Amino acid sequence: MEDKQRELEGEEKEEEHAKLEIWKYVFGFVEIAVVKCAIELGIADAIESHGSPMTLLELSSALRCDPSPLYRILRVLVHLKIFKEKPATQLGPKVYAQTPLSKRLLKSGENSMAAFILLESSPVMLAPWHGLSARIQGVSNPAFEAVHGEDVWSYAAANPNHSKLINEAMACDARVAVPAVLESCLEVFKGLETIVDVGGGDGTTLRLLVEACPWIRGVNFDLPHVVSVAQECDRIENVGGDMFDCVPKADAAIIMVISIYVILLLNTQGNLTIQI
Repeated sequence: MEDKQRELEGEEKEEEHAKLEIWKYVFGFVEIAVVKCAIELGIADAIESHGSPMTLLELSSALRCDPSPLYRILRVLVHLKIFKEKPATQLGPKVYAQTPLSKRLLKSGENSMAAFILLESSPVMLAPWHGLSARIQGVSNPAFEAVHGEDVWSYAAANPNHSKLINEAMACDARVAVPAVLESCLEVFKGLETIVDVGGGDGTTLRLLVEACPWIRGVNFDLPHVVSVAQECDRIENVGGDMFDCVPKADAAIIMVISIYVILLLNTQGNLTIQI
């Protein structure tokens, strides 16, 4: 009897918890929408440029927006612990301060992830997720192609703004991942004279690599429309092409898969070994 009672009480608690939890999924899109809004408004950039925490009125003036809706956005951002709200002093109102997380929302900087967030929260990249169930059921083309009528690379080639956003997002990832790779396995690159970065985007990965390994010459290899806007850099050659046709010759090739670098090394017999 007691066991039955405990079971009923447990079910009642689960039911009450479910009544609250379901709202997280009803409004689950709000968090990313508010973070995207913060990046587009440049809230973190404004506080960083100011050099110290800012009041609501100071922020609204710097961002040229109405303080009332901005206050509501800031409340959510403080709740998410992206910014800190410091209490008012006797001499003035409360202020909003940076956190290590908010600094990732800066539009530039070595730790910025702003472009990556803007890419993944863009209408272009969100739209395919609405067809996920059809994709799981096997009743549609690949998700991106089903929505946009072509694969993501063809779409990017025809839409320079989206291509630029992809390149900037991949550069964000490179600035985070490459230093970690170099710190943990620098010895992998010793003895290599040439490296080709397959799908190297704007060349950020290779620029970081050749800076840390001055004995290496890099080949930044990507689709022609991508490398056509890549930055020129000493010891790096930008080459356009299709990896499914051929890849430029080098001692090793690296391929980035969202913060995971797969390094393909040719040994003296011409065989491939894989390092991660």
